[in-house]
Amino acid sequence: MTDQSIPSQETREPWAEGPGADFPARRIKLTPAASIAPEPVIWAWEPEPGIGRIPAGALTLAAGREGTGKSSFGIWLAARLSRGQLPGTFEHQPRTVFYAAVEDSWSRTLVPRLMAAGADLERVYRVDVDDLLQGETMLSLPLDTGPLEAAIAEHQVAALIIDPLMSTLGQNTDAHRTQDVRRALEPVVRMAERTTALTLGIAHFNKTTGTDASQLISGSGAFKDLARAILAFAHDRETGEQVMTQTKNSLGKLDLPSLSYRIEGCDIPAAGGTANVGRLDFTGIAERSVEDTLSTTADPEGAQERNEAATWLTDYLTERGGEAPAGDIIKAAEKDGFAKHTIQRARNKARVTSQKSGFGKGWVWALNVTTPAQGDTKTTKNTPHRELSPSSSSLSPSPNRTPNVTTTVGQCAACGELMTLLDPGQTAHPGCTP
Repeated sequence: MTDQSIPSQETREPWAEGPGADFPARRIKLTPAASIAPEPVIWAWEPEPGIGRIPAGALTLAAGREGTGKSSFGIWLAARLSRGQLPGTFEHQPRTVFYAAVEDSWSRTLVPRLMAAGADLERVYRVDVDDLLQGETMLSLPLDTGPLEAAIAEHQVAALIIDPLMSTLGQNTDAHRTQDVRRALEPVVRMAERTTALTLGIAHFNKTTGTDASQLISGSGAFKDLARAILAFAHDRETGEQVMTQTKNSLGKLDLPSLSYRIEGCDIPAAGGTANVGRLDFTGIAERSVEDTLSTTADPEGAQERNEAATWLTDYLTERGGEAPAGDIIKAAEKDGFAKHTIQRARNKARVTSQKSGFGKGWVWALNVTTPAQGDTKTTKNTPHRELSPSSSSLSPSPNRTPNVTTTVGQCAACGELMTLLDPGQTAHPGCTP
């Protein structure tokens, strides 16, 4: 059976009327499913085999409220792709990244952030458009999809990052109308499929309240419908906890663990001074999700209860030498009248870290007796997890490039804990025997 094209009188465009109307501009195209070969999903970010977070060749959204780190995540992603350090189809293959930023300054914000994240600046490109009438202007979708696709193919681009996505919609597009958004973004979705480039759109939450992160994305519901994956970001300003949760994963598993992260201040040398920017670092598996954070109420009684729980937790751990099994702590807290979710939130307020006690063993909570200075790259101990790999400073920078400012962290082959690598060949802490 072959493809069949059937004229459609109902879908004829107005300009098809008149002479030649017997040959409609639009036809129904039928393709038998038997002629379409199944293909596996290609994952741009696949922390473990079979566990993918961001697909290549599809639209992904990174969404959250202002100041939650979603733009910093875009920088983190670009840096790792430019170095070939993102687990997935591009791993060990440094690739080009296109970055279209509407709101931030490249010289004052984006380039310093990329430097702080350890990006190869030769592989990250600023994307603008030259208009014969307006001069240099920002990307407009879907108007610029054609030349953008040609550029992606020419430079073998691994990712297109648009920050924020809504600001690149054409001037005649109403971001709150489903048909308008679909008309603007469906060509982008098809472009991603043809080029297999990861397409990440940064999106904002609206001002409404709720716990469904996907429903909170500003604009039409078409944004979340067209995206194959959605990563939600949240920041509990009371406890300082920052969490990323996968709220949509149409091509893979949805029950993926939430990840905790932090934004570290970092000083970058600049002409005539220093630029202080934030750098996103993932720190481990989060015990709470974005939904948990969004559902938190800031009532005075709740705040008082968390203060009391933090004091109780500090005393409990101090009496036991600074650390104890998480399960024992929660049981003791519940016995003394503190709910599980209350003591979990108190953990952040009391500056208590969560870590694995060793391979095959449970979680341990420990008092964090030292506080890293701003810009310090030292991290607390967390569960070894492949997707937390930071950018490597072991790559030798060329003389014309600014050296990476991040450290290399690996897993000790002897004790299993995270460690700072002093040289590329190091496999264990100096005091451990592999």
